[in-house]
Amino acid sequence: MKQLFQLFSTFFKIGAFTFGGGWAMISIIEKEIVDKHHWIERSEFLDLLAVAQSLPGILAVNISVAVGDRLKGMKGSLSAALGTILPSFLIILAIAIFLTPDIIKNNEVISSIFKGIRPAVVALIIAPVITSAKAAKLTWKTVIIPIAVAILIWSRIPVLSNPILYIVLGGIGGYVWFTRNELKQKEGTK
Repeated sequence: MKQLFQLFSTFFKIGAFTFGGGWAMISIIEKEIVDKHHWIERSEFLDLLAVAQSLPGILAVNISVAVGDRLKGMKGSLSAALGTILPSFLIILAIAIFLTPDIIKNNEVISSIFKGIRPAVVALIIAPVITSAKAAKLTWKTVIIPIAVAILIWSRIPVLSNPILYIVLGGIGGYVWFTRNELKQKEGTK
């Protein structure tokens, strides 16, 4: 029961004090889960992050569910997900009740707060990308593919700008690559 409350309170704190969505939360989630509580290893966190990214839905909720499941099964998933979702729900509810769009636009203090948050959000998004790249031991050679894919999607060429194409090609390429490596390893052991 104590660990369920720890899961809830940890993810509640992350959800309450992180601006910018899923990627902005990743470095904070990693520090809490891997460094502070030692619930999982860094390599396992990267694996869970990869799975969470590939699933539909909110990245922070997906990773909280995965960590909760890893630690305490279904109850852990529910308490971690609730901890992640509840702060945003309460904040949005308060904004909907008390702040109308006119108040936000016409109030210089509130406008300034939102303008000040923007650069911090960019930094919070860039930090986990760099950390994940270092932990995954990416080199310039392995970064070429994601950069090329991003450019092709951004190019707006109808055939080449469909992200689903690259997901399918990446899956096929990964399957071929790992199958080939397994065959090489089996031949090397004979």
